Amino acid sequence: MQPYFLPYIGYFQLIDAVDKFVIYDDVQFIRRGWINRNYILLNGERHLINLLLSGASLNKTINNIKLQPNQQKLIKTIENVYKKAPMFNEVFPVFLNIMEYEEKNLGKFLGYSITQLCKYLHVNTELFFSSDINKNCSLKGQDKVLHICNLLETNSYINTISGETLYSKDDFEKQNIELKFLKSNTKDYPQFKNEFVPNLSILDVMMFNSIVEIRQMLDNYELL
Repeated sequence: MQPYFLPYIGYFQLIDAVDKFVIYDDVQFIRRGWINRNYILLNGERHLINLLLSGASLNKTINNIKLQPNQQKLIKTIENVYKKAPMFNEVFPVFLNIMEYEEKNLGKFLGYSITQLCKYLHVNTELFFSSDINKNCSLKGQDKVLHICNLLETNSYINTISGETLYSKDDFEKQNIELKFLKSNTKDYPQFKNEFVPNLSILDVMMFNSIVEIRQMLDNYELL
């Protein structure tokens, strides 16, 4: 999967469901996607946050883009929005540790953030960067995914439910790989006294829920 900035809980359900997870950092950067953006809760509504980037371009891969050095506005926004959340004292230091990471390569930064979030969430899956895998980079799409699966000697591949339009179970079966899709089942939780706003960053989930509660959420999915 492409690395996303503070992705939604379904991303971590996927990581937790597998033995090996590949962070797809050497693929094309997508503008206005989730690689450097996400939603948080602000005044009871979705609010878009952004990592500030230098030289972002559709002509570059994720691991060839840099973060700008000053992300203090974003840090202050998160602090102000969530400082009264029940888990703020436990979660904000995790977020701050991520934001203070010295590596400014976008791919490595996002990989570090995913690693730190997994540690907090007690997700112990082995993580790989696709850029570190010696592979045939001329392959695209499904062919490239199958190639990586074979290099990692896997007999099962799981993608999010949105992957149903991208990947063929028959094509995977021809290479003795079982293809499954993870359908996340969402659960409402208290967000201050607001009406519940779904599909926000994992940071929102962490700010309002204990580890025990989040672990229950992580197991709440179906494999199709």
